[in-house]
Amino acid sequence: MIARAAIALGILLGCTSAFAHKSSDSYLRLGEPIIDGAGVRVALRWDVALRDLDRALGIDADRDGLVTWGEVRRADPSVRTFLVAHLATTLGGAPCLVRPDDVPTQITRHSDGAYVVLRVTITCAQAGRTLGVDYSLLFDVDPQHRGVLKTQADDRTIFGKAARHGDVPLGAVRPPLHLGAAILEGVHHIWTGYDHLLFLLALLLPAVLRRQDRHWVPVDRVRTALVEILKVVTAFTIAHSVTLSLAALGVLSLPSALVESAIALSVVLAALNNLWPLVRSDRWLAAFALGLLHGFGFSSTLADLGLDRATLLHTLVGFNLGVELGQAAVVACFIPLAFLMRQRTAYRVLALQLGSAVIAVIAALWFCERAFGLVIFPR
Repeated sequence: MIARAAIALGILLGCTSAFAHKSSDSYLRLGEPIIDGAGVRVALRWDVALRDLDRALGIDADRDGLVTWGEVRRADPSVRTFLVAHLATTLGGAPCLVRPDDVPTQITRHSDGAYVVLRVTITCAQAGRTLGVDYSLLFDVDPQHRGVLKTQADDRTIFGKAARHGDVPLGAVRPPLHLGAAILEGVHHIWTGYDHLLFLLALLLPAVLRRQDRHWVPVDRVRTALVEILKVVTAFTIAHSVTLSLAALGVLSLPSALVESAIALSVVLAALNNLWPLVRSDRWLAAFALGLLHGFGFSSTLADLGLDRATLLHTLVGFNLGVELGQAAVVACFIPLAFLMRQRTAYRVLALQLGSAVIAVIAALWFCERAFGLVIFPR
């Protein structure tokens, strides 16, 4: 992990000239088109070389030859405005809205160095199967610059100074998510959402133990553990269902950067409570309070599933059901093993104490990454 963190920091600290001979390219990847209440919506990921953006916008403010993460973060509004101003789209003869998503700036690495990742949503009021794209990025700075756009079907369009327009086939427009697919998406999200999994694990670890004279001692019956788990998981479920529904209905929303940072902090708090218990009884109340945050986190995934008014209810129900099935599978695997091992010192020391400490450290790194823009885990 230390090696990975070092690599990530190395990506951010500089933009070397080792690949100066490589042509200046940016990479665009269109997602599947989705029908929603606003018409046709298409997600776009756009990777642009950090050195090219520095050349165009002067991101290296102190001109020391190193582009730091702080400089990237400060230039983020300018980068977003600059990029969107050089991309125009049409569908069915009508212009589409090109809008950056509200997600924190990301950095990735290509063969020639660090790239800024911009995520964009293209919203079109008219229907159609061919997206007209006008691309004009960086041609005034580098006449050899190219934009390489790929679709989900791997169709490729190359933009250059003399070829700024392209008609990009979108393929079949994906209909809104049906109930079965929403359930599967919920299961997939909880199994691949590592922050949610670690939060759940932090809540489960002490379930087969109880506090007595400042020490953890094993519970006598499995029923005691199951009742505690049922209260905690039910409270978490009700809480995240409330905020997920409010966010999906557009009643309440929070900035994604704030939500993701708060979720990471909630994992830290849940893990530290296992080491220095502040909430000893009524842990379900803490699970409920923190579950409200996680609901907003789930909503960011749900927003990408092609919601419209006609299918909103069953998509919400299906996704929530999938999340609960995913959680139930984790609980079903964890509890029998934990109950069998609860009387061993190794469980209290290695699983509960060391495990909670590791969870707290990982989540703290996530918090630093999300709240302060430190790239610790490379994407």
